[in-house]
Amino acid sequence: MQGVLIGFAIIGTVILIGYLTGRSGVLGDTAPHVISRFTFFVLSPCLLFTVLADSDVHVLFSSMLAVSSIAAVLACLLFLGIALLVFRRSLPEAVIGALSAGYVNANNIGIPVAVYVLGDPAWSAPVILFQLLVLAPIALTVLDVSTNGRGGPIWRILLKPFTNPLIIGSALGALVAIAQLEIPAEIMEPFRIVGAAAVPLVLINFGMSLHGQRPLAPGSDRRDVLLATAIKLAVMPLIAWLFGRFVFGMDGEQLFVVVVLAALPTAQNIFVYAQRYNHGQVVSRDVILLTTVGAVPILVGVAALLAV
Repeated sequence: MQGVLIGFAIIGTVILIGYLTGRSGVLGDTAPHVISRFTFFVLSPCLLFTVLADSDVHVLFSSMLAVSSIAAVLACLLFLGIALLVFRRSLPEAVIGALSAGYVNANNIGIPVAVYVLGDPAWSAPVILFQLLVLAPIALTVLDVSTNGRGGPIWRILLKPFTNPLIIGSALGALVAIAQLEIPAEIMEPFRIVGAAAVPLVLINFGMSLHGQRPLAPGSDRRDVLLATAIKLAVMPLIAWLFGRFVFGMDGEQLFVVVVLAALPTAQNIFVYAQRYNHGQVVSRDVILLTTVGAVPILVGVAALLAV
């Protein structure tokens, strides 16, 4: 439990630095947009490449991958169905909301929690693998097609995910891990250095976005925010526990790991996606903030109940 608090204290401090930076105006009005694009196209691909390249294949492809995938997909589909059928949201808005409900922060928070709570950073790798090689390509393809206003030939639609820098970095890292390639340190080190800047800049940019904003403000799609937050913090961990315990027969450490990973807050990447496609920025920002704060007691409770 101490590890959970330490991880969130570190993350909260960096977000506060971003907020103060945004409030001071020292970087100008265009800074959030520039930082967002720099993170999306350069820093995050390097980070994801190195994280997945260093992963253990036996951990990547395990029953924990299956449980984490099922929990994420069901959480996203639950929000998507309600947003489209009940709230009557546009497809891009619904997709961003669905990602806010089921796409966990497996990097910025997941890795620190995996280190301090679970004892091994590799535990977060299966979630990263699924999100960036399956969930993100599907969602980004839908966002590409729906925001551009045209689908184009089927082959072009199918190839869209493979032009996304996040997907490219993740795929290359997974290939290195699967092939068990030994890449010389002098080649990997530049990617590690550049990738290391992704987490603080994403957190700082998110903090800057909070300046002048009030979560759950009137007219800010509060229903979407509250629904996505409830699914992320309560429904998704419950799904992981039910499938892990009663479908895959997990107990002890494995069950604890999958529930902790499902209880992680929404990833800051979703706000980057929202900025990139100019849809769902307020919803993703508010859900990230609320789940980041709300995940602390949830994770402490999971640790108290399931920790071995």
